[in-house]
Amino acid sequence: MQQGNTKTRYNDKELDEFKILIKDKISMAREELQELVGTLSAANSNGDDAAIAGKTLEDGSATFEKEQTNQLAARQKKFIEQLEAALMRIETKTYGICRSTGKLIPKERLRAVPHTTQSMEAKLKQA
Repeated sequence: MQQGNTKTRYNDKELDEFKILIKDKISMAREELQELVGTLSAANSNGDDAAIAGKTLEDGSATFEKEQTNQLAARQKKFIEQLEAALMRIETKTYGICRSTGKLIPKERLRAVPHTTQSMEAKLKQA
């Protein structure tokens, strides 16, 4: 019988493994976000000093760096939200099920991209 070989979802032990992985990633992502926010705060105070000194080239460079840091912070926030959504899927036991095909996403993919909601097969078809 092949029914035993075809899993439709991960068991509680497997979900716990993913939960630990995701919580670790959330922790690291929050630390990185705090660093980015700290950099932005420091850039604000430095930017004011540069404006007072009238260094227009440095102002442009500082503004560009500030915009890049803002973008990185926004991406980091989105990443944290996606990881938190993955934790919710673990709680509802829908984690690891491809939203496009309904098939189980391989563990290797989930370990590499724990917030994914699609298998590689579905992701490639999407492109």
